[in-house]
Amino acid sequence: MSAPAKPAFTPEVIAAHGFKGDEYQRLLDILGREPSMTELGIFSVMWSEHCSYKSSRFWLKTLPTKGPQVIQGPGENAGVVDLGDGWAVVFKMESHNHPSYIEPFQGAATGVGGIMRDVFTMGARPVANMNALRFGDPDHPKTRHLVSGVVSGIGHYGNCTGVPTIGGETNFDAGYNGNILVNAMCVGLARTDKIFYSAAKGVGLPVVYVGSTTGRDGIHGATMASAEFDDKSEEKRPTVQVGDPFTEKLLIEACLELMATDCIIAIQDMGAAGLTSSTSEMADKGGVGIELELDHVPQRETGMTAYEMMLSESQERMLMILKPGSEPQAQAIFKKWGLDFAVIGTTTDTGRMIIKHKGVVEADLPVDKLADSAPLYQRPYIETVPPKPILPQWVAGTDSITGALRTMMGHPSLCSRRWIWEQYDHMVMGDTVGRPGGDAGVVRVHGTKKGIAVTCDVTPRYVFADPDMGTRQAVVETWRNLTCVGADPLAITDNMNFGNPERPEIRGQFVGSVKGMSAACMALAYPVVSGNVSLYNETKGVGIPPTPAIGAVGLVPDTDYISDIRLKKAGNLLMLIGAEQGWLGQSLYQQIIVGKLEGAPPPVNLGEEKAAGDLVRGLIRERKVEAVHDCSDGGLLVAVAEMALSGKIGSELHAYEGLLPAHAIWFGEDQGRYVLEVDPNAADDILARAKAAGLAARLIGKVGGAAVSIKGEPALALGELREAHEGWLPGYMGKTLG
Repeated sequence: MSAPAKPAFTPEVIAAHGFKGDEYQRLLDILGREPSMTELGIFSVMWSEHCSYKSSRFWLKTLPTKGPQVIQGPGENAGVVDLGDGWAVVFKMESHNHPSYIEPFQGAATGVGGIMRDVFTMGARPVANMNALRFGDPDHPKTRHLVSGVVSGIGHYGNCTGVPTIGGETNFDAGYNGNILVNAMCVGLARTDKIFYSAAKGVGLPVVYVGSTTGRDGIHGATMASAEFDDKSEEKRPTVQVGDPFTEKLLIEACLELMATDCIIAIQDMGAAGLTSSTSEMADKGGVGIELELDHVPQRETGMTAYEMMLSESQERMLMILKPGSEPQAQAIFKKWGLDFAVIGTTTDTGRMIIKHKGVVEADLPVDKLADSAPLYQRPYIETVPPKPILPQWVAGTDSITGALRTMMGHPSLCSRRWIWEQYDHMVMGDTVGRPGGDAGVVRVHGTKKGIAVTCDVTPRYVFADPDMGTRQAVVETWRNLTCVGADPLAITDNMNFGNPERPEIRGQFVGSVKGMSAACMALAYPVVSGNVSLYNETKGVGIPPTPAIGAVGLVPDTDYISDIRLKKAGNLLMLIGAEQGWLGQSLYQQIIVGKLEGAPPPVNLGEEKAAGDLVRGLIRERKVEAVHDCSDGGLLVAVAEMALSGKIGSELHAYEGLLPAHAIWFGEDQGRYVLEVDPNAADDILARAKAAGLAARLIGKVGGAAVSIKGEPALALGELREAHEGWLPGYMGKTLG
């Protein structure tokens, strides 16, 4: 074997590989020599923001990640939480933002495929998908095209693999015109005694490649995802991977079948940075070296170089470390499922990654340096100064209360997302018991009464105004969503979407957001067990609104005792739990009706959040409530309207007679509040229990009629409200695609 000649790299080549500042000199110091081209590419992707978290690790380590329910926190392919009775839930959320902007269908589709592999790599069968999507202004010329492609891509991949998509969120804002967000979440089920990890422990073990063949798609995808956009972004289309959901389905079944044996020592998804990240991370975690013979890698294109094979992000591929002698058994399983299987290397005691191709050593690198030597930046930051609170009486529109409601319910920020989720199969597998359109999706633990509730949420306008408080709100919003279906909130995953961290004000947004997340999770015993950071979400120096999307799971002890938002029975009473301040700062009422957005976002009282959640959850399990919905975007009246539309029955609300302006009470976005439908005979008891818990509570009206009506206001017929609420998105997407 002979080492390749070391090229002299120009500054242009070094910059094209994403090295900044003194990073290339740092690489030279580590190696003690010039790298080969393959070695340059390997370090390029491993030191990318996407793979190394070099701008975020310092702060991420401050998050609470442990708890009695946590089996595996951050550091593996996905987080794992105990459900009891030998069951565990495995879940994670991850971004595919840049690829989805460049090629929306494939970008979104492969985002779904990638997050599913993170989950079944751990030994879990995927049982539910969810997504959080952010698009630009509806009037922007690219928005409709991007919505169409992303939704189609998500539906195509999820539907073809037979995994239900049970919910999500979609929003429009001009801040995403040049950089949309596509965050995909997957939830899987595993037995607690069959969790699989990625540490390649042992020497002389076979390194096995399984799944689809390797091509040139996705090369430098991780590097592309770690850079902001410019006028040449369209040229990055070749860095977007191409997915095949039918192969993914075969891969799921083959991997789970092999996992039922005793063959696997370690397993890792070939995600971002492909073979490079999977081999180096597995070797580093196991404290071993690894030697690869790239001649044995299954290839679908001719003449591929070592550089291309190591950096390819071709989809539907996994890397395994098997017990010696088990290769024939494993190969038979993958052959049965029509998938490639190849032994491409072995673990060693050298502590080095050695890459050979056509008789030449293309790379010879220290594993520990490759996995852990990326720069760790504690960049300077400027804290966001939150705006001052504004008084409710300073924010007033000219519409009637019900007139404002109609306008708001038909606005892109609040209109029905049915057009989107009806393109997703949400009932496949037969265990979905909480469908899209409510506060959280719910899937049954197959063959049991237990259920897993899943939700995701964030309000970027709050986070932009006050990153700390806005992120606290995102966490507690998921807490409330899980509570509304009767689930015990267990843990969260996060997807931290921000602009360029090299700018102090963006760094300040990120730091404030992490602090807010940490405070909320600690107060609620609601740990962060997995996540993803997506930075450099900017175009021409303009960053997106800070968007720390929070995905969450909860346990429903008995799916016979779940709730939903549908109003049920005329004559039942409507009750509001939670304090009212009429908070209109950063509210949708202010944005849509008044035409501006200012002031501080609503504050979050973590103690009251916990008390209210515990009360509501108990009432659901005692069957004391008929329907539950939390108050969030748009406030109290929007929550009631959504319940009425879902249940196809109206509501008759009392006039507000307090000191605050009526529009502030009906549309203020005060936190920690729930609307309950209760039997009249149970109302006094529930009011007393709320008082005993230190919570405000009042009756606001009753169920009945065919309109949403407020005494003293024009009634808004459900038919008219439904037309406004359901009509905007299909009408928008029905136009000629741009």
